[in-house]
Amino acid sequence: MDLHLVTYFVAVIDHGGITKAAQALYISQPSLSQAIRTFERRLDTTLFDRTGRRLTLTEDGRTLEVAARRILADVERAKSKVAAVRELEAGRIQIVTYSAFSVHPVVELVRRFRTRHPGIMVSISDSDGPAGVHSALRRGEAEIGVTDLSAEHAGMITVPLLEQEMVLALHPDLAAELPDPVPREIVRKVPLVIDLGSPADAAKTGELLGSDNVVVDCAHPTAIWEFVMRGTGATVVPRLVAEKQIPGATVLRLDPPLRRPVGLVLRAGEPSPAAAAFISAATGTKPGA
Repeated sequence: MDLHLVTYFVAVIDHGGITKAAQALYISQPSLSQAIRTFERRLDTTLFDRTGRRLTLTEDGRTLEVAARRILADVERAKSKVAAVRELEAGRIQIVTYSAFSVHPVVELVRRFRTRHPGIMVSISDSDGPAGVHSALRRGEAEIGVTDLSAEHAGMITVPLLEQEMVLALHPDLAAELPDPVPREIVRKVPLVIDLGSPADAAKTGELLGSDNVVVDCAHPTAIWEFVMRGTGATVVPRLVAEKQIPGATVLRLDPPLRRPVGLVLRAGEPSPAAAAFISAATGTKPGA
């Protein structure tokens, strides 16, 4: 159904005839008359009784009026919603990441974005490392990924954000005889609690793995931190996570240092207004800068 014809039909009803409706719509009277006749022809019915001086609705016309007004109201509501999303007053943005970044930097990035745009809901989904992030982006399940930028990101736009210093976090009893910084070859003899199921993390910490020093293979960050606090083993995490999330743990630097570049990835092309705003909040820039 042509929306213009619906609009013209309701205007004729509201203004009591073709002449006044044409003036209100800023079109010629013959054009409006032809439009109404076209509408009747497409619907195969007569909408107005033209026998008197004033147009009056037929029974079919009265039935259509209810539906026509509902259609126009729905269109106006849809326009308002679209405008609200465009102006970042409402809507939703889908972020994909994986356990390595679920606390840092994702929590801070979302906090910054929500401070600027409290009307936008942020949805965060989990993936299996950088490859899972790429898959979610390609399938359209997310607009932005938070990931390790040292991985391959062919065909994607990357936005560097920060570099995490990876440290060894462990119970003071386990750290008692270890130097700071601790050489990587010594770490290979320290019992570790890490996620071997994450290809990205396993590759990053590969030089720290001995023949049998992984005592717990765990995919849940909060459980890993609890194991560390209870002295089960050490783990390799960003310094900020070690200092904020593992109270009482000893934090040791690695020698040579281990660093992990972190950033955003997204599909090539123009990002949505919400995605552009998230990038702006993450980088500390103004929208469009």
